[in-house]
Amino acid sequence: MSYPSASGRPTPITVQHIDRRELYTSLPARVRYLHSFLDFNADDVAALEQGREYIKALIPAVVNIVYKKLLSYDIAARAFTTRSTSYEGPVDSQPTLFSPQVEHRKSFLRGYLARLCTDPLKMEFWEYMDKVGMMHVGQGQKPLHVEYVHMGMLLGFVQDVMVEAILSHPRMDLVMKTELVRALGKVLWIQNDLFAKWYVRDGEEFLTVMEDFAEKFEPEGVLHGKTVNNTVSDEDLDGSDETISPGSVGLGITADRIEKDVGDTTIPKAAERERADEMGGCPFSRLVGIGAPH
Repeated sequence: MSYPSASGRPTPITVQHIDRRELYTSLPARVRYLHSFLDFNADDVAALEQGREYIKALIPAVVNIVYKKLLSYDIAARAFTTRSTSYEGPVDSQPTLFSPQVEHRKSFLRGYLARLCTDPLKMEFWEYMDKVGMMHVGQGQKPLHVEYVHMGMLLGFVQDVMVEAILSHPRMDLVMKTELVRALGKVLWIQNDLFAKWYVRDGEEFLTVMEDFAEKFEPEGVLHGKTVNNTVSDEDLDGSDETISPGSVGLGITADRIEKDVGDTTIPKAAERERADEMGGCPFSRLVGIGAPH
């Protein structure tokens, strides 16, 4: 295969062979293909490492914004009215940001986002991502049952919120912002594929192999017999090396930590978000510093 060069002479294209069966039966093979196609490389790994503390400082705010969004739609909130997964505590029939089952899921999202800041060079990183997809499709031990439309839109919303926060950051230069946004985007799109692979019918002729894989999977938060995603509280995220002032992103507003209305949970104030929208700034600028030291 070739394409015209500047000189008009054809330049050959190196064509890699990808085994279709392996894409559906071998997670390492699928991840290698995704990495290659998306050009996920050492530069992306370095960007994630460099941006780790910035992302960590954003997590509490991102989690509250995400769950406020989920609970604003009845069909999305429905997932919180059952005792799916490992949660066996009380369940509110009409969940709110402070319902026990929602607090439980928020702790797992905090752990998931913190996991994004770990080493993507290790296969365990992608095995964890794959397991997140499997747990939501109704397979494995104590599974969730969440349709793909909700998973896809949630991932898109998380990406949008995090990209906005990164681009609004006063302490990162444009080069760092660009590299971090690109690297994070690649990771989240690989996650999206590892969601989709459990929902779509592509490769269903290899279904037996995939089902055997799911049956061997461990409970949520466990990988290879080790706990990889304990529930995480806002306090667990304190101690970040990031030294920006709380609330200094986007609008440039320096504010004290927002009062915690109930327990350990903070939520964005509608008035602040509206004011931020009017000024064209980051709509959760007052929250970005939550989790960063004073």
